[in-house]
Amino acid sequence: MAEEEGQPMPYVSEVVLKKRKIKDELAITRKTQLELGKYGAIKSKKQSDVSDIKRPEQFIKEFRAQELDLIRLKQRAKRPKSMISKPRSKLLFVIRIQGKNDMHPKTRKILYNLRLRRVFSGVFVKATEGVIEMLQKVEPYVTYGYPNLKNVKELIYKKGYARIDKKAVPLTDNNIIEQELGKYGVICLEDIVHEIANVGPHFKEVNHFMGPLMLSKPGGVIQGKKQPYREGGDAGNREDEINDLISKMN
Repeated sequence: MAEEEGQPMPYVSEVVLKKRKIKDELAITRKTQLELGKYGAIKSKKQSDVSDIKRPEQFIKEFRAQELDLIRLKQRAKRPKSMISKPRSKLLFVIRIQGKNDMHPKTRKILYNLRLRRVFSGVFVKATEGVIEMLQKVEPYVTYGYPNLKNVKELIYKKGYARIDKKAVPLTDNNIIEQELGKYGVICLEDIVHEIANVGPHFKEVNHFMGPLMLSKPGGVIQGKKQPYREGGDAGNREDEINDLISKMN
C-alpha cells in the first residue's frame, strides 16, 4: 500500500490539458445552444438569439420543397391551352392565400409581379391571356374569381388606399384623387369604382394608383390545401364563388 501511494502521477503535457479544456468548453457551449434552440429561452439584446439559427435539416427541407415547387410550376406551365377555361369576365380579383419558405424564387417573382407580396393580400387584374398564364403557374398559392359590383365597391371603400410619395394614403379625399387621376377623367371615389368594375380604358393607371388590398384572415375558411378549389382545395379559380370569400375577408 505504501508503495502504491508513493507512485508519482502520470505526466500530462500542457498542450493536451489545453486541448481537453477547449473541447469541454465547446461541448458545454453546444449543449447550451441546443437547449436554447429547443426551448426558445429569452435572452438579452447583447446575446445572439440561438433559437433563430436554422438547423441543416431545415435548410434541406426548404430546398427540397422549393425544387419540388419549381418542377410543379413547369408542369403547370406546359398545360395545353385547351385545358385552361376562358374567363367569363374581363375583371378578376386575386387573393394570395399562402406561400413562404416552400416557394421557389421563380414562383415568388411571379407573385411579386402580380403585386401579391403578402399572404391575404388581394388585387384587381384584367383577365388577359398573359395574366391567366401567370395565375396558372402560381395556382397553389392564389385563389381568384369574378367579383361582383357590390364587392368591388365595398373593397375599394373599406380597404382602398393610394401610394403617394411611398406613403399609404386612405382614399377619403377626392382632391387627392383628382390631382393624381384627373387627367384620365377620374376625379372621385365613385369614378375609381366605375373604372375598376367596368375595366375601363384607364384601368391600369387607376389600379396601380391603389395599393394591394390587405384583407382579414378568414377563420376556418382557408385550410391551406394547395389543390384546386373545384377538387376540394383552396386554390385556383372559384369563378363567382370568390364573392363569398371576399365578403368574409373584407
